[in-house]
Amino acid sequence: MNANKLLLPCLFSCILILLVQVCLAQTATIKGQIIDTETRAPIAEATAFIETIGILKETDKNGFFKISDLKAGSYNLLFFAEGYQSINKKVEINDQEVSIEIALEKLKIDLDILEVNASENEAYHLQKLNNVDGFGIYSTRKSEVIPLLNLTANLATNNARQVYKDIAGLNIWESDGGGLQLSIGARGLDPNRTSNFNTRQNGYDISADALGYPESYYTPPLQALERIEIVRGAASLQYGPQFGGLLNFVFKKGGKKPFEFVSENTVGSFGLLNTFNSIGGSKNGLNYYGFVQYKRGNSWRPNAKFEQKTAFASVSKEFSHKFKIGIEFTHTDYLAQQSGGLQDFQFQQDPRQSNRERNWFSVNWNLGALTMDYQISKQTKINNRSFFLSASRQSLGELGAINRPDPLRERDLIRGTFTNFGNETRLLHQYKINDQYTTFLIGARYYQGFTTSDQGDADDGSDANFQFLNPTELETASYVFPSRNASIFVENLFNINEKWSITPGLRFEYINTASEGYYKERVFSGGQVIFEQTFESDKNNSRSFLLAGLGVGYKYREEVELYSNFSQNYRSINFSDLAVVNPNLIVDTLLTDEKGFNIDIGMRGSALRNIIRFDASLFFLSYQDRIGVGEIIISDPSIGEKAVAYRTNIGDARIIGLETYASAIYLNYFKNRVIMLVVLFLSISVYYMVNTQRAVLQLREMMLSSFRLSA
Repeated sequence: MNANKLLLPCLFSCILILLVQVCLAQTATIKGQIIDTETRAPIAEATAFIETIGILKETDKNGFFKISDLKAGSYNLLFFAEGYQSINKKVEINDQEVSIEIALEKLKIDLDILEVNASENEAYHLQKLNNVDGFGIYSTRKSEVIPLLNLTANLATNNARQVYKDIAGLNIWESDGGGLQLSIGARGLDPNRTSNFNTRQNGYDISADALGYPESYYTPPLQALERIEIVRGAASLQYGPQFGGLLNFVFKKGGKKPFEFVSENTVGSFGLLNTFNSIGGSKNGLNYYGFVQYKRGNSWRPNAKFEQKTAFASVSKEFSHKFKIGIEFTHTDYLAQQSGGLQDFQFQQDPRQSNRERNWFSVNWNLGALTMDYQISKQTKINNRSFFLSASRQSLGELGAINRPDPLRERDLIRGTFTNFGNETRLLHQYKINDQYTTFLIGARYYQGFTTSDQGDADDGSDANFQFLNPTELETASYVFPSRNASIFVENLFNINEKWSITPGLRFEYINTASEGYYKERVFSGGQVIFEQTFESDKNNSRSFLLAGLGVGYKYREEVELYSNFSQNYRSINFSDLAVVNPNLIVDTLLTDEKGFNIDIGMRGSALRNIIRFDASLFFLSYQDRIGVGEIIISDPSIGEKAVAYRTNIGDARIIGLETYASAIYLNYFKNRVIMLVVLFLSISVYYMVNTQRAVLQLREMMLSSFRLSA
């Protein structure tokens, strides 16, 4: 990318933050020494923790610590060290500097776990990821965490409008009444099956093919989730180059008891039945969790019934405080009847009518993962994830234009299978520069996939019979799509001082996608095939590229942060872009991948003792070489000239927008119990989009042969 394009957003961000710095009020400092109560000896590597703002400071070899840039007020501090009892102390700051001495007593008993719980209203707010969370760096990024424990939503049907309502700027499609598929998009991107996000479950991919076919046909049941993590387009450096960013579903773990059983059963309108049953527990370092879900319903339109079965099991074993290993497996399958679309006048007449009763859709999804965590030292840890997918999706029915009635002839059957394997390894290391903690992250990923796509004739019945009439000689098309992807990514969070942080990063990607197969052009007369021609394709495309990003953060006050981020994005040519299954479609042989970048500038934080939370940001999304379908005129021997669809890089898009969110929580207590809870929230997003459409030339017959081959 041009250096000037990189320099401009970074310079603008720095100027914005410097202007804010001028307005800062005078700050104060807490300093002190932590010592042993009995020996009066200093305690090295003890910790002073300000709970309200989440600041941690370790003591040096002489037991001294210093926390600067605090405003006047009252602070609750927690002091703890390995082998000592922790204590709390309230400190008032009225002067420029306050000095204290803390004496810790040695433990009289052994403690297995020290838990620091958030305030009561924390669970009702939309949250953000910590600057360093698990094995990821999220400082200066626009991130959201949806905690599901106290969420008011219909979890039985995966109601997306209720679950994602707080996230500013999301577009949500609902294509079924049971929440079988999730379709969300951000910042004007296509929501279809969440294809513009890197969709993960417990940190590993769950989509059909992360680069070649990133659509998600499986959505985890909300009743099994602890939280949902969303990181906008700046996630491209750590999780893949997608424009939308990261969407990660985090499952529950087994509780502290050895065994726990939960059963949730829901009935509703239109024949809805959902039963969710889970078990979980932990003992002697072994933690397990699993569930079985069964769901069925008829939806609110005719010809739209569905049935789904999902099962999940996870087991993890902590062999020591340094080494942990876990294994997971997920299975889901569902069968859904599809009502078909409607024309505008039909929708005006009766939006509940259906003109298709022979259309069906089926999914079978199997996911597995093996994870290992190892604490190399106090500052360094490593995580390894291996995962696989064995899955299929099938659509059956009359797939012609909806303005035509169902001719009750043989139906079309489209079958796709996905067999993928991947491994991702991350190493996170924390060190100090000038008494400030710095975090370094490096990771590597290898991904290999094999996808097949077949289309041909099926029977003329009405039931869900997913069988080809001629499986060895398909009437329409048959393709295989092998793919490989390798990447290396590195980031470093530099805490310059108590207020400033900078996070630069790089990601190197190698992608190899290929296609091999054929499609047929057939001409009918009187129900008989009078002409048939087969077009074969065998293509291989390898490319490599480097993505860069830079984030800048500034803590304006203890509870308010300014952040700015720039990150490049990339979208590989999808398998559906390459495959030709229609004689009236031509694919550009010079078709290229899509690329661009995201820029965020925002402010987030809390006020009134965390009663109010807010996040407001401006963004700029540049989407270049967007792939789409135009129309060209070609010569035809029988009719002279005809218009055909032409898939190519049709243009560029620039999207500018404002995303704002604010929430307020009111809790009323009686005898230490909440008797009233009021949650108010406001979510506003405004977009302005500019599309630059490129002209498509009228191609003649002499050029036709070069365009029939896929890139």
